[in-house]
Amino acid sequence: MTHLVAGGAAGFMEACSCHPLDTIKVRMQLAKTAQRNAAGKKLGFFGVGVKIVRNESFWALYKGLGAVVSGIVPKMAIRFSSFELYKEWLADETGKVSTGAVFFAGLMAGTTEAVMVVSPMDLIKIRLQAQRHSMADPMDVPKYRNAPHAAYTIVKEEGVSALYKGVTLTALRQATNQAANFTAYQEFKSWAKKFQNLEELPSYQHLVLGGVSGAMGPLSNAPIDTIKTRIQKSSAKGSGWERFKVVTAEIYYKEGFRAFYKGLTPRVLRVAPGQAVTFMVYEKVKAWIDVFTNVKDVAPIAQK
Repeated sequence: MTHLVAGGAAGFMEACSCHPLDTIKVRMQLAKTAQRNAAGKKLGFFGVGVKIVRNESFWALYKGLGAVVSGIVPKMAIRFSSFELYKEWLADETGKVSTGAVFFAGLMAGTTEAVMVVSPMDLIKIRLQAQRHSMADPMDVPKYRNAPHAAYTIVKEEGVSALYKGVTLTALRQATNQAANFTAYQEFKSWAKKFQNLEELPSYQHLVLGGVSGAMGPLSNAPIDTIKTRIQKSSAKGSGWERFKVVTAEIYYKEGFRAFYKGLTPRVLRVAPGQAVTFMVYEKVKAWIDVFTNVKDVAPIAQK
């Protein structure tokens, strides 16, 4: 329950505060040629954001947010609870958890959340974000009206298996993300406590350390995320390996190697602050819950 509530609260705050950057990242990854303004100048991520707002309204930056929010509680609950479980399994006889064990626990936690929640949620979100309709014009009716309608339409037209397009790459992305994320965060947190001789860090330090550790994942797996996004956007059928080969070859030969890193800047700017918010809110809510449970359960704690 602690992981569910603290993780859910952290995920909700992270999604609401950082989703526009994710929408910009997805649009940049899906663009097969560089996006330009009326003067022909190449647009950066701020320019792409301004273009979305100008053409589709400010709320277009939040396309797909419903899909994210609806999956954020189970996603965060699975992430934190499975991480703690795997960490416990990998501890030595004395209960000590090595840095390598933390890395593998993060790797397995990322894989678990990807298969159980992230892959279908991500596909629905990307389909919604890819739609270029104006949310300010009620007559501009999109194919997918919201997250539940998108899920229903995708399953009806493409089958349930379509929700798991790119699941291998999603699992690989989440696994590397969480391995780097948890390992960096745990190490930074340990160093900060020792350096300052503190039992617990203040919230602003959780924010900073979460942001730094959150940037590690995107820097290490940007090509995986770009290929995954292209596969999930497409409604083409075929085996996962065939789609992977076609999409990878298409990006490399038509757009060049640098195209694999499209959207990296907004992704780092999306994930790093997102992880900063997640860890800060998680640690704070968890501390509140611990205080509450301590008050309710004084005797057993006194015996310890």
